[in-house]
Amino acid sequence: MRILFPAVAASLAIAGPAFAQSDPKAPVEALSDGLIAIMKGGGKLGQSGRASQIAGIVDRSFDLPLMARLAVGGAWAEAAPADRAALVAAFRRLTINEYAHNFDSWGGETFRIDPNVDARGGDRLVKTMLVVPRDAPVAIAYRLRENAGQWRIIDVYYKNSISQLTTRRSDFEGIVRTGGVRALVTHVNALADKAAR
Repeated sequence: MRILFPAVAASLAIAGPAFAQSDPKAPVEALSDGLIAIMKGGGKLGQSGRASQIAGIVDRSFDLPLMARLAVGGAWAEAAPADRAALVAAFRRLTINEYAHNFDSWGGETFRIDPNVDARGGDRLVKTMLVVPRDAPVAIAYRLRENAGQWRIIDVYYKNSISQLTTRRSDFEGIVRTGGVRALVTHVNALADKAAR
């Protein structure tokens, strides 16, 4: 397993049945369980098998279209619908491939979810700890927003402080400024291809 900051992704289509979302911890629990499962599958599943197994959980746990829009910023409103859809699909591939790449083996790791959920305005913050045997635990927090009665993850905080969404937006700003959303689609797809190797 690699303790790296997995990508935040986006998807226009939410596949499979939704989780029972009255509890904001539910998507976080599902994602945590899914990551442990692919870690245990490890080399037997291979990269493509792990990606296939985690894909539906990513789709249902995250508000991926909102995350894509927030990562792009103001340029999202100016982008053609086809470019938005292509970017969402690219972000989805990147997120799934990075989770499958980073969580590739299991050495007894577990996730511990804090039962206390913090409010952030209308959003909720769920804190977790990735417990790693013989190493320091890794704090990971998830920000969730309710949409149509379902809580979904909209940001991930590594060590409870480094916002993945903010990091992505900063990384993508120059690409969007010079080449627009279409250039960002190419860039994100290249990152997704690299993560799949």
